[in-house]
Amino acid sequence: MIFQTPLVPATLVQRYKRFLFDAVLDDGSAITGFCPNTGSLRGLTTPGSRIWLSEHDSPTRKHRYMLELVSVGDTVVGINTGLPNRIAEVAIRIGQVGNLARYATLHREQKYGRNSRIDMLLSDQEMGLAYVEVKNVHFSRARGLAEFPDSPTARGAKHLEELGDMVEAGHRGIMLYLIQRDDCDRFRICGDLDPIYAKAFRRAVTRGVEAFALKCRVSPQQIAPDGLIAMDEPAFADL
Repeated sequence: MIFQTPLVPATLVQRYKRFLFDAVLDDGSAITGFCPNTGSLRGLTTPGSRIWLSEHDSPTRKHRYMLELVSVGDTVVGINTGLPNRIAEVAIRIGQVGNLARYATLHREQKYGRNSRIDMLLSDQEMGLAYVEVKNVHFSRARGLAEFPDSPTARGAKHLEELGDMVEAGHRGIMLYLIQRDDCDRFRICGDLDPIYAKAFRRAVTRGVEAFALKCRVSPQQIAPDGLIAMDEPAFADL
């Protein structure tokens, strides 16, 4: 996914109230912008961090700038949770996620489960239906290791249960963890920060839900899927 307009570099001052951040542009202008991520962004909100913003001039928008990328050491991390579905679709279509490219059709945001919407529904006359849930991953606290979640997520646990229901109904249920950083070569479920989600993940896998972790190449010019990485054994512990 190529950014259609050049991103604006800036320096982070603070992120607060989940949806807001203050920053200083390179010309010295102080701005307040919108943060498209309601999570904790653990490890990604250090004052003084180099960041990149998309700029929007729509009169209906309250804030002109939106946070897209954060620099952590030598790594650029994507934090916009509105992008993973688009990136995941590209990865599926070019054959980076198992055999999902073989399905005839792909539809986004389809109703299913208990008043939920699945990120992608794949269908094929011979292969049947595959329900694909995508989660954005940006958290890393050990070299080379991406983790999810970075804070408790009851909604995430609910999605795992619903995927299991789809498997028991005779379909495929697929959990795709999309890692918006390129410094990780393995992934695991972060059970110490959210043991309930970890338990839900273990239950989902025993019910037949498939899990994949896909990393990306991230730069201020584009975010591109870069293939599957290993799921650490702790992700499947005690199954």
